[in-house]
Amino acid sequence: MVGKARATRVTGEARADLTKDVVARYQAGESIRELAASLDRSYGFVHRLLTEAGIELRGRGGATRKRTPRLAAG
Repeated sequence: MVGKARATRVTGEARADLTKDVVARYQAGESIRELAASLDRSYGFVHRLLTEAGIELRGRGGATRKRTPRLAAG
């Protein structure tokens, strides 16, 4: 099985610039997965950039259901 080649390491000013871009796009509504795909990086890398920048991550989303009272048997 042939895997994907590792991405190059991003450090220093390039990492700071990338972090600013990722933070702005995340705060504008893009998901971590969307960001990772567009940057050709892993979910974990993007997640790490955001948490290192002190960004509060959004919840997982998806449909939520309200609890409905159970009907009494009988």
